[in-house]
Amino acid sequence: MLPITIKKPLSSATVFIVSVLSMTMVSLAATAAVTNTNSTSGNDTPIRFAKGQVSTTVTGKLNPKQNERWYQFSATKGQYAIINITPLAGTTETANVGVLQMPNGTQDGTKGGIIYQGCLPASGKYRLRMARNLMATEGKTAGYTTEIIILPKYASQSLCS
Repeated sequence: MLPITIKKPLSSATVFIVSVLSMTMVSLAATAAVTNTNSTSGNDTPIRFAKGQVSTTVTGKLNPKQNERWYQFSATKGQYAIINITPLAGTTETANVGVLQMPNGTQDGTKGGIIYQGCLPASGKYRLRMARNLMATEGKTAGYTTEIIILPKYASQSLCS
């Protein structure tokens, strides 16, 4: 930081205005960051389950300059879910980072394998982010196969109570 030399004292009104402006800028920056990560994008790919099915699989590839892809699905509070990522055959890299964003904006996830297993905490729209591990990439096409299992409410009761 640069040293600040004040030759004459600031009035209390000036200090107040500077404080309010600083807080406003911080608030606007924080709101923009939350809006960016929590907004539902029109680019999310819907995940649909066939009638009577409790699981579905999505496969995809991230191009060398693409770091992530978002999916979305709806579920009900108290449904038991498992989300599992495995490599996609024929790709040189695996997009092995998965993050489940809950309807309230909180997130849960990890790298590879089972990225989420548990009772869904809320009813509404869930977003699933598939991404490459930026610390272990060579910038090639990264593939993934992701299985999403969501049990119906009646089958989840014994697991979620």
